[in-house]
Amino acid sequence: MKLNIALLAGDGIGPEVIDQAVKVCDAVAKKFNHQIIWKPALTGAAAIDAVGDPYPDETHEICANADAVLFGAIGHPRFDNDPSAKVRPEQGLLKMRQKLGLFANVRPTFTFPSLIDKSPLKRERIEGTDLIILRELTGGVYFGERGRRDNGNTAFDTMIYTRSEIQRLAKKGFEMAMGRSKKLCCVDKANVLESSRLWRETVQAMEKDYPEVTVSYEFVDAVAMRLVQWPKAYDVIITENLFGDILTDEASVISGSM
Repeated sequence: MKLNIALLAGDGIGPEVIDQAVKVCDAVAKKFNHQIIWKPALTGAAAIDAVGDPYPDETHEICANADAVLFGAIGHPRFDNDPSAKVRPEQGLLKMRQKLGLFANVRPTFTFPSLIDKSPLKRERIEGTDLIILRELTGGVYFGERGRRDNGNTAFDTMIYTRSEIQRLAKKGFEMAMGRSKKLCCVDKANVLESSRLWRETVQAMEKDYPEVTVSYEFVDAVAMRLVQWPKAYDVIITENLFGDILTDEASVISGSM
């Protein structure tokens, strides 16, 4: 097998992690007689410094024509500490997701025996955890209308979802649940957010197509608490962009590492 893989090391620890990942991939490829052609490209703060754009057209062209993208990390303290910056490294990641149609982030969380004591959580609470958080990536508040008014004294970000965006993510969630323990949890904030009510309404309408799957609905704040109390209660979780961003980082403490 011959593969063309876009190599986006990015910022911070990204280049260091990517260097090791390439060594592992090359070793596997050699063992099984595969060939990997690496296509390096700029993104994030490194791309801003070089060309003023966190996801240049040249980088997109390399990614769009690749079989896969290996991505390191993105972000830089000088941008984190400057809220007035108009061009930011993270914009490159959002732009890449949107332009490549990467709408689903599959984030598994399970415990390795060798790492279980690295978690700050009690062994008896996390041992045996095996769950997946499926996060929607190209909609929601990160892609909605945003801005300032009242001479910059009022700021707004808009959370918008369409039914079709929810359906395609939920479909992936149902399919994953069918291949696992047939349990699916839809995480939202339907008691206060209209967009969350659309999420719940849409997923409920899809239940009839997957009668073998047991579906539950929970508010995101309750899930944030239960993930550290008893993560084994979950198998497949589906949720929108912002909630998924927070919950997947929280879930990383279960494994003892990102």
